[in-house]
Order: sequence, then C-alpha cells, then structure tokens
Amino acid sequence: MWALLFPLPWTAYVRLMAVKNDFARRFYETEALRNGWTIAQLKRQIASQFYERTALSKDKAAMLQRGKSEVVEVGSEAPVSASFRDPFILEFLDLKDEYSETDLEEALLTHLAEFLLELGDDFAFVARQRRLRLDDTWFRVDLVFYHRQLRCLVLIDLKRGRFSYQDAGQMHLYLNYARANWVKQGENPPVGLILCAEKGADEAHYALDGLPNEVLAAEYRLALPDEDLLARELARTRRVLEERADT
Repeated sequence: MWALLFPLPWTAYVRLMAVKNDFARRFYETEALRNGWTIAQLKRQIASQFYERTALSKDKAAMLQRGKSEVVEVGSEAPVSASFRDPFILEFLDLKDEYSETDLEEALLTHLAEFLLELGDDFAFVARQRRLRLDDTWFRVDLVFYHRQLRCLVLIDLKRGRFSYQDAGQMHLYLNYARANWVKQGENPPVGLILCAEKGADEAHYALDGLPNEVLAAEYRLALPDEDLLARELARTRRVLEERADT
C-alpha cells in the first residue's frame, strides 16, 4: 500500500518537501517516476530550476525529452549543447525594463557568483571585454569563460534584443580568432554562446547549423511569469505529448 502511495524512495520525498510550489513539486515527482531519476539527479534538476526552465522554453517537448536523457552524464561524447542551459533565468540581476547591453554585462559581473551557478558546473570566469584586432578595427568579446569538462574557452556575446543571423557571423569571426590566438596547447576549439532576450527557432537553426565552429544561442529571462501560467503551459505540453504517444 505504501509503495503505491509513495513510489519514490523516501529520500526523494524529503527533498521534494522542500519545494514550496505545489505545481513544481508534482512536476518533479512525475518526471522522476517517468524518467527513473536517481536521488542525485532529482536534486540536480530541482537545483537547476528544471521546472521553470521547461515552462519558459519555447520547445517544452524537447526539454521534457532532455530530462528523460539526464540519466546519461555529460561527457566527451555528449553534444556540447548538453552543457548549456536554455533559457537562462537571471532574476537575481534585478534589472528594470530599460537597460542596455552594458547594464546587462555590469549586472552579470556584479552578481558573478550567481551567474556562475546559473551557467552550471565547470565554468570559470576568464575575462570581460576581451579585445582583438583585425586589420585596423578593434573588436571586443563581452565575456570569456573556461569550461573545465569541455576543456575549452567559452565566448559569450550579450544581446539585449532578438537573435539575428548577423550575430552568428560575428561570433564565428571571434571563434576563428580565438582558436588561432587564445587557445593553449591541449585545449579544445572554443565555443560561442550568444545570450539574447529572444530568438526565433528557425532563424537560429539555419544561422547556426553546419558552422565549422560550435555556436549556440540561448535566451535569458529576467523574471518568471505567474506560477499558474507556468503550470498551464506545462500541462498543455504534456497533453500534446500523451496524444502523440497514443497515435
């Protein structure tokens, strides 16, 4: 009887009781059962705000599928994209509606410890406004990090507005330069991350797919919407997935 009422290990329920949002708590319990998460995986998903991130994502089905594959640890054979979140939740920046890309960068550096937690494990800060000169023109990379597991530099370009295919071209240029001039012996080729307020799925796909350099685009959110809205969005996505499975 108890196994029917509490199918997860007791340790899992101890961790779930710390989740204050009822919708989120039920979501984590359901996904843990559906995907066979270990206690460590459940804790990691809660700590990374997987519920909020999935509800905010434009491709919720892909996020739920990604949660299913979390049993596979990120390693050398895993895609680079598995090491990066999308969207990023940056509520801790406390930015208002009117802000510039410089304001965004300053806020991220002021809250660097929180930003590193949001980036995920294995990121280390390297530089801001890293300068590079091409012919007679100076360029600047907003932020540079190093990823220990991927063993590569991560160049981040901050965009206050919508992602554009031109952003991909600019990042491709930065990565070519970084690979030739900044990468040290034994390191892998650098990775580019374009952090933007909005991206179109099709434009991002066709702008980034097939590039010789690894360039990713991810959205950021400065605030979470209403909890009821998050719950409705996830419930609708689950219904669609269940309908697909039945056909």
